[in-house]
Amino acid sequence: MTDAGTILASGISYLDVVIIFSVFVYVLNTYLDFRQFGAISKPAPPAPLRESYPPAEYRKTQEYQLDKWYFGFFSGIFNHVLELTLLCTYYLPWLWGKSETVTQHLAKRTGWFSSSEIPITIMFFLLDSAKDTLISLPFSLYHTFVLEQHHGFNKQTLRLFVLDFIKSILLGSVLGPPVVAGFTWILQRTSAYMPLYLWAFFFGLQIFFMTIYPVFIAPLFNKFSPLEKGTLRTAIEELAGSLQFPLTKLFVVDGSTRSAHSNAYMYGFFKNKRIVLYDTLIEQCSEDQVVAVLAHELGHWKLGHTLKNLILTQMQMLCTFALFSLVKESTGLFTSFGFVNQQPAFIAYTLFSIISAPVNEVVGLLSNILSRRFEFQADAFAVSLGKAEELKQALKILDAKNRSAVNVDPLYSAYHHSHPPLVERLTAVDAATKKGE
Repeated sequence: MTDAGTILASGISYLDVVIIFSVFVYVLNTYLDFRQFGAISKPAPPAPLRESYPPAEYRKTQEYQLDKWYFGFFSGIFNHVLELTLLCTYYLPWLWGKSETVTQHLAKRTGWFSSSEIPITIMFFLLDSAKDTLISLPFSLYHTFVLEQHHGFNKQTLRLFVLDFIKSILLGSVLGPPVVAGFTWILQRTSAYMPLYLWAFFFGLQIFFMTIYPVFIAPLFNKFSPLEKGTLRTAIEELAGSLQFPLTKLFVVDGSTRSAHSNAYMYGFFKNKRIVLYDTLIEQCSEDQVVAVLAHELGHWKLGHTLKNLILTQMQMLCTFALFSLVKESTGLFTSFGFVNQQPAFIAYTLFSIISAPVNEVVGLLSNILSRRFEFQADAFAVSLGKAEELKQALKILDAKNRSAVNVDPLYSAYHHSHPPLVERLTAVDAATKKGE
């Protein structure tokens, strides 16, 4: 490995490899995108869903999916060109230099700042985040107030959008710098145990944010109200009790203030579990169907999927930090991306994240395979509770109301989707039902 950043005898640099791989992934994604475009454009839904999709409803779903496809395709081109442009013009060392200048200026003018590496790193993080926010804002506005609005999904006003935007900026500005500072401080302490220290730091952060998010952060954006007493609440509590699920609180969130899409989720540690239902889910499905959806979600808990995912995530994180420790002081890594005279600790991890993209692609694909397996198992669990028909009807209704893709290309779905297509889930539910008879 040389100071010129070469990693092969032919003189190919880290940056060259990143660009080549980035183009390869883009070509692969484009190929899969066009396969999906062909699937979306089919004139009729698959046979098992034709009763659920009259011609008029199918056309609406198809139009929505095609509009989403075009939006994703053209925004993807923009993002890919921008990413390569920033890499090839050495944006990262340029921004680091600007961060140094700004931090030194503030240190001289106010005396409140130090011009050491951690304050510079925080400034780098804030400036880079501001860049990402400004670039993504027009796409977010178009997606919300043009695409989603046109198809009847957007329910938020421009005022609410702006308020959410400001809240997100403030939260990132308050919570981000301490995390970056702590991360950088650990990176600067070179040690054989550094991967363990980094893992422990981020594991602690995960627990911290999982604790404060539902109590302090989520209520900043949505209103959470206890589900009123009635037959639905009784049915959910009876289901949770029969599975010994330690349900402590049951909320309804006003998702309809922002979108017509629906959802449900659960969270909490140990014997303090909570379930959250979107008001749109309650509106779109019958009570029996809502209970069937929750039977699926509780299946994830009962079958240990939540714990397994947590363990796998921690193992992946630890392996990532171990790999990073092997290259973090590589001069070639820095010089390849334009850092000739400096090797900032935070930049080392940023560059590692860029060059480890091939590993992330493989991990993402494996994660989708595992997630799909878990989804089938959770569906089978709901079937074992006698919820087969209610679950099938709920899945059909939610797919129709959300206008999810009806025809799905199998290769595109395998690469991009963490959940199996609806037809596959319905077939699996029928098979599980027959097996249980």
